[in-house]
Amino acid sequence: MRSAFVAMSRFAVVSDTVEAVKAAFRDRPGLVEEADGFLRLDVISPEEAPEEIWLITYWRDRESFLRWHHSPAHKASHRLIPRGLKLDRRRTGITYFEHVTD
Repeated sequence: MRSAFVAMSRFAVVSDTVEAVKAAFRDRPGLVEEADGFLRLDVISPEEAPEEIWLITYWRDRESFLRWHHSPAHKASHRLIPRGLKLDRRRTGITYFEHVTD
């Protein structure tokens, strides 16, 4: 992959909806794939902390990510979030990276 911008979001589910959240990601509508500048999405969960979910998105550049993040399509992509979802705010965040090499 050529040089790119990477955004990694992470959150920890503290309600009993962990499996429903993971299922929602598997069944998601795929709206981000249509965003200009989008390259790839990985959704992962650490074995030692299965209540955590990390979203790693790869973009052509920061501007492409920011356009997506502030778009109506981004908001629409969250419609399948299970009811009753509660997050641990101390374990929620987003980090930006420069993708240096494969």
